[in-house]
Amino acid sequence: MKRKYPLIITGILVFGFLFYYIAWSISPGSYGKAETYELNISEETLIEIIKQVKVEENLKTNSFTDHKNGHWFSIYFEYKDKNQIIHALTRPKNKETTTFYFSGYKNKTDRGNWIDANEYFWWWKNSKVKKEFESRILNKIEQKIKTQALNTD
Repeated sequence: MKRKYPLIITGILVFGFLFYYIAWSISPGSYGKAETYELNISEETLIEIIKQVKVEENLKTNSFTDHKNGHWFSIYFEYKDKNQIIHALTRPKNKETTTFYFSGYKNKTDRGNWIDANEYFWWWKNSKVKKEFESRILNKIEQKIKTQALNTD
């Protein structure tokens, strides 16, 4: 009887892992594998801040134009030193909160081949790209939001 418990527990863990992997693989929604960040700012103000950061940090790209598409506002950044294009999105959650998405990235010379921010199941394969996005783009945006909040108080 005691031998059955480890087998049952192992079976439950394997089943749980497989269920999680299948759900992750399907990734429902338009940008199911995007990394999301909640920012306490209106979408309109966030877009203006993003435009400022793109100019100040030399992240503008001539390859793609920012645009509104349904509920999403697509934004493109370029890491000129890496010759890489970054795709991000905004979507308002309400009047005071906006969800900022790191959707994917690609080499500038590729015609397609976008790689989702969370393309790989194992998190450590995605973490390097996400950390770079956070340090080069997201942190700059958050600093501007804090500065703006202090100036309005």
